[in-house]
Amino acid sequence: MRAALALIILATPAAAQTPTVQFGLPAGCDAYLTVQTESCEVNHYFTCANDPAGNQRRVSLDEQGMTYLGMIDRETQWLESFHILSGHREALESNPVERASLSDLIETGVDDFDFRTLSEEIGETRYVGQDTLTGRQVTIDGVTLDETTYDITSYDAAGNVVWEAEGREFISRNWRMFLSGTGTITTPEGSFERANRPVEFIYPGEPGFLSSRPKHGCGVAIS
Repeated sequence: MRAALALIILATPAAAQTPTVQFGLPAGCDAYLTVQTESCEVNHYFTCANDPAGNQRRVSLDEQGMTYLGMIDRETQWLESFHILSGHREALESNPVERASLSDLIETGVDDFDFRTLSEEIGETRYVGQDTLTGRQVTIDGVTLDETTYDITSYDAAGNVVWEAEGREFISRNWRMFLSGTGTITTPEGSFERANRPVEFIYPGEPGFLSSRPKHGCGVAIS
């Protein structure tokens, strides 16, 4: 995956992007979905031939360019993440205390998790929390999603709280993924609201598929 990280950054630089430019994927990878969200973000979901079966990747872009690249497995575990703005990478530990499990969430309505990610740049981070199905389904741009609530706390290696978050988001049973919703994030510096629900689902061959430019909510100041 680390080699692929270098490849995917071959996407068009932000300064050269136009609304018609497509985001470039590494050789051996195929995208199956583009999602435009309400907060000036576009996400592309894709699989790569050399990845284990069930794994999928996501790349996120804002008006300036790529902001995030990650890979999850069939249970939506965060296997690897590359946070472009902060310049750090994270990889899931080999034996989590409580693995995240989309299957458990779908089957029982609740999934608890307790796992660590390891990073050369920022060290160890522990994530503890719970996802719960609300029993409500919503349809956005023709796609039916299940609503969830979540709460999650992030700790550093010394056990100090880095941030906490709670809110609502969505899962797609078909694509086996989480999609952003609304929430409150609290850090030692204060709290802020976050809303980034999906607006459009775009498929291969449709206008806007693999677009390098977000469409909705851009140019709005965020405090």
